[in-house]
Amino acid sequence: MDVNWWQLIILAGVGVVSGFLNILAGGGSLLTLPLLIFIGLPAAEANGTNRVAIVVQNLCALKSYKNSDVLSWKIALMCALPAIVGAIIGASLAVTIDEKLFRQVLAVVMLLMLVVTTIDPVKRFRQPIQQGERPPRWPMLLGFFIIGIYGGFIQAGVGFLILMVTMIAGMDLVKGNVLKVVVILIFNLPAVLIFAWHGQVDWLLGSVLASGNAVGAMVAARLAVVKGHDWIRRVVTLVIVACAVRLVVL
Repeated sequence: MDVNWWQLIILAGVGVVSGFLNILAGGGSLLTLPLLIFIGLPAAEANGTNRVAIVVQNLCALKSYKNSDVLSWKIALMCALPAIVGAIIGASLAVTIDEKLFRQVLAVVMLLMLVVTTIDPVKRFRQPIQQGERPPRWPMLLGFFIIGIYGGFIQAGVGFLILMVTMIAGMDLVKGNVLKVVVILIFNLPAVLIFAWHGQVDWLLGSVLASGNAVGAMVAARLAVVKGHDWIRRVVTLVIVACAVRLVVL
């Protein structure tokens, strides 16, 4: 596929915004997936290509978190294992789905996530974890298995879902964010392999997007507080509406 230089610049720029959003809350793929499709990739290939950026983005964010004491590898791995199983199921389904059907599913998902960004549950339901409390294990594991299926299938908005599960489990936003970064990184590794095995990864576009995502992720991971959250949410809302409408009418 022929790509113009200005498309690569736009892709990298959107990648910066996407990486920033993904690490602070979620929803970055709601920008990058439609953009990859509009550039000219088939929907399934756009889905696979987006995973390259997600993996690089989360590796960079994790590097920024490495000296932090908020990361519990035991809890992260416990949550990642069912998510891996789910992601394999979801990705295996994604590589076989009809192109038109996937576009319609993506449009519906984007509109549903529009509701999520409007309600802004990540901000609304922040609660500090109670001293001595532990998150309920089996409901949390089931939640991450379902999240893995969804994440393996489409990825877009999975960060919101993870944060909601972690907050229901009693985690604060900082710990939930770090857990989210680790789990998404781990379950996307087999997902990328599945998409690549089926020839549904454009490595050039994936690398360009990843470079932008990495920058945004490193900036976001270093922020102690969420700045400009409401403004960012409004911008993302407008973009989601525009992209969802275009996907429906294509």
